[in-house]
Amino acid sequence: MDRPNDRLWSAVPRRWLVALALYVVVTSVCFATTSRERLSSHTQFNHFALLADAWLHGRLDLGGPPPAYTGNNDFAVWEGKHYVSFPPFPAVLLLPAVALAGGAERVRDGQFFALLTGIAPALLFLALDALARAGRTRRSERENVALSLLFAFGTVYWFSAVQGTVWFAAHVVGAALAALYLFASIGAAHPILAGLALGLGFATRTPLGFAFPLFVFEALRANQRGRHEGDEGLRLADVNLGAFARSFTLFALPAAAVLGLLLLHNHARFGDPFEFGHGMLSIAWRARIERWGLFSYHYLGRNLAVVLTSLPYTHVEGAPFQINYHGLALWVTTPIYAWALWPRRTSATFHATALTAGLVALPSLLYQNSGWLQFGYRFSNDFAVFLFALIALGQRRLGRWFWPLCVFSVLVNAFGALTFQRAGYERFYFFERTQKIIHQPD
Repeated sequence: MDRPNDRLWSAVPRRWLVALALYVVVTSVCFATTSRERLSSHTQFNHFALLADAWLHGRLDLGGPPPAYTGNNDFAVWEGKHYVSFPPFPAVLLLPAVALAGGAERVRDGQFFALLTGIAPALLFLALDALARAGRTRRSERENVALSLLFAFGTVYWFSAVQGTVWFAAHVVGAALAALYLFASIGAAHPILAGLALGLGFATRTPLGFAFPLFVFEALRANQRGRHEGDEGLRLADVNLGAFARSFTLFALPAAAVLGLLLLHNHARFGDPFEFGHGMLSIAWRARIERWGLFSYHYLGRNLAVVLTSLPYTHVEGAPFQINYHGLALWVTTPIYAWALWPRRTSATFHATALTAGLVALPSLLYQNSGWLQFGYRFSNDFAVFLFALIALGQRRLGRWFWPLCVFSVLVNAFGALTFQRAGYERFYFFERTQKIIHQPD
């Protein structure tokens, strides 16, 4: 005789149970590889908790200088007041915890964000599964699970996920929202959810706001007259414009609502809806921002050097190698990205996803900061889920070269997760405060 719990679990679609298992596995590993001090007390850079605490006290600024333990690191200063300039959605997530605890310093923000680390891989699996069920890929469930685990442990997501501090907490939340957006966009099946994920993604990691092409493509494709299952082409002449407009409106409304709140928040703080505060950061390299701006072609060469050519330093004293705090090149930390660039075949979906990944990557390539301090190019967390979708969509077999490179990726990123900014491992990293040295000096 079936027990009620047995009937309950049997009614849950298998893909959701697999996603739940992925969440548990990834979160458990991230907890196990996070340093104890980041789990047992608040982090040194708990900006999101400080922002939530300011809101709870009816303030938009901090009400005074930042706490001494932050080292005044990455705060905006405007008319003598100090502000948290990072996009604020992670602070919204922390609001209940700060309210219940009675203050920012009483919240273990590293532990809170560690609980979220398994969400992005779980949602990525659901997105890859949706692509397979829609006939866009031929990937098996096992392959989709493997790709989701590789996102978690074979990319810079792992070292990012175990930090807990403001910059990396945003990547954990942002990656989850990017994966949710990818899942909701497939077939334009969930336009409201896709728009909300895009808006909240922008309110977490600004480059995610440029991910809109994927949903636009999916909505056009889904509203073609005479489209049959498995038809991946897009014929604009056959699009039902009324149906597309309804789908796009459902998508755009929540995204616009979030954007509107952000602009109001900016105006209330700085008197300018388009000033987010990063241009007012009190930092050592402020002179370059004043000369070139936050975003400029001027920064592209340096950032590409980090993404494409940054290798470990050799012949150094006290260690077999050192990693520049600008981070390792993307192909070193995750060589399996080659499968995204080297598809067996392409499709309209592949091209739309590639365009989306490229647009999300572009703002960071033009940004005044390479991501420093980092083990690998952490800004890739913004577009990594789209690269994994490209690996699935490209239909190239995951053969004999792929799996050894997967093992290499996991080992490299395990080293980063276990050593980056950990006591006793400083000898493995090269630190130079001006940020001007990328390649090993002669």
